[in-house]
Amino acid sequence: MTLVILALFFLIIILLASSIRFVPQAYSYVVERLGGYYATWGVGPHFKIPFLDRVAKRVNLKEQVVDFPPQPVITKDNVTMQIDTVVFFQITDPKMYAYGVDNPIMAIEKLTATTLRNIIGEMELDQTLTSRETINTNMRSALDVATDPWGIKVNRVELKNIIPPEAIRTAMEKQMKAERERREAVTIAEGEKKSSILVAEGKKASAILEAEAEKQAAILRAEAEKEKRIREAEGQAEAIRIVQTANAEGIKALKEAGADEAVLTIKSLEAFEKAADGQATKIIIPSEIQGMAGLAKSIGEVLK
Repeated sequence: MTLVILALFFLIIILLASSIRFVPQAYSYVVERLGGYYATWGVGPHFKIPFLDRVAKRVNLKEQVVDFPPQPVITKDNVTMQIDTVVFFQITDPKMYAYGVDNPIMAIEKLTATTLRNIIGEMELDQTLTSRETINTNMRSALDVATDPWGIKVNRVELKNIIPPEAIRTAMEKQMKAERERREAVTIAEGEKKSSILVAEGKKASAILEAEAEKQAAILRAEAEKEKRIREAEGQAEAIRIVQTANAEGIKALKEAGADEAVLTIKSLEAFEKAADGQATKIIIPSEIQGMAGLAKSIGEVLK
């Protein structure tokens, strides 16, 4: 009898221990009592009535990521391509998540595929390849609305890969290659153009400098020639002045020595004789000088 009581006591202890549940962080437990929804347990310890309560679902409240395989879609211009998506979602209502849909992940996958086909079906190939952000935003909005009754919030949707057909990829590669070659040719042409402009500007600057140098040299030569002529003129003027001064002093000396008119006449004739030594072919002698010359001739005859 004692053993039976001890066994019952240990059984009760085990049942009580198994009825205490601890809910970890970022999780929620959906509890059913007698087959129906009873409560949603949050973080911490909870007591479950044996044989009446059971944990129907353990719900992860952290943000989750699901990578779906590529789905075939057809664009507006009838190009079939493969697109795979990545969906970031979070469970906001554990009860609705437990009872709203049978297989939430599969439901999100199918919903993602149909939504993607609807969006891509309204776009052409080029627009599809260049409008990822628009497609992501439209899909997130559509999925968020559709999954709200399931207690799921779609935070973000990303197109992982867009795989066009082989023929389209080949054509795109050729187009990209042609575009790169065109840009290379434009870059080379621009470089040659700039180089030609720089060479022309260098030649122009060199010609301007040479012309300026020649101009400065011509100015210096002109100034030197001018200075030379001025000095020659000054020298000639100084020589004339000295000669005139000497003549004046000679005449003055003759007068002071009491030279008569005949001597003065002879001196005048000597001056004309010196003048006649030049290259001139004619010498005009004033009438007064001619008379004085005749007088000198007469004096010479008398002296003979």
